[in-house]
Amino acid sequence: MNTNPDIYIPAGESGHDQFEADVTPERAGWAWSGIKILKLDAGGSQELQTEGDEVLVLPLEGGCTVEVDGQSFELAGRESVFKGVSDYVYVPRNKSLVVTSEQGGRFAIPTARATQDLPVAHYGKDQVRTDLRGAGDCSRQVNNYALNNGVPTSHLLVCEVLTPGGNWSSYPAHKHEEFSEVERELEEVYYFEVTAGPDGPGFALHRTYGTAERPIDLLAEVHDRDIALVPHGWHGPCVAAPGYDLYYLNVMAGPAEDQVWLAIDDPQHHWIRSTWDEQEIDPRLPFTN
Repeated sequence: MNTNPDIYIPAGESGHDQFEADVTPERAGWAWSGIKILKLDAGGSQELQTEGDEVLVLPLEGGCTVEVDGQSFELAGRESVFKGVSDYVYVPRNKSLVVTSEQGGRFAIPTARATQDLPVAHYGKDQVRTDLRGAGDCSRQVNNYALNNGVPTSHLLVCEVLTPGGNWSSYPAHKHEEFSEVERELEEVYYFEVTAGPDGPGFALHRTYGTAERPIDLLAEVHDRDIALVPHGWHGPCVAAPGYDLYYLNVMAGPAEDQVWLAIDDPQHHWIRSTWDEQEIDPRLPFTN
């Protein structure tokens, strides 16, 4: 197993203070994307400065209040990432915000360097577009928070993928590393959560690989709250071990101004899509409350 420290960050290794994870573009060694995972005890709060970044405040577990620009937004949140989608708040660059949680919880803060100023906005669960992709053992659920759902951002794209145990997602492997009619240059963060079994933690697998011209190599056994970085190259599959459901939050950003996600499949494996027409979507989907 290759756990390349440049692009694979085990749970806790980037954390500090109330942050379980804190991966800035500088920490990642690139220019645009980042993620923070904030953990608050009951009654806890955290002030953040967005500086040059636009961010979402997205509950993973529990609810919170977000105060920014004299406004206060109550986020109901959710019990866990496997129990439905959440409401959330968009905060643009150069803002100060405070996140407070009466009951405690964990909150993802996807970030991207911004080049325009947009208004603070609260989005309800009904704004989240949920798609069921693939079929058979490639069935997965995609929840779009700032991707193909009409939410305006400067450069930030955010979705989450849920894969039932035994299934494959991010498959066939795909890439988005250059600007063309069919592709965009997007750095991507994968933040993972994995359900536990009756006798201990679960696990999954993640793969990233490149070309002779742009080599990159990662084959990692993924555990709960690990992070993988994809600066370029083909990425996928993510494989959920049987018995353990897999979640990952994808944070993407890049230099293009058109705020779209375009990717191409590894041509060696593109054919697999043609087999899905003859299969049913996994009945365990969607994951809902």
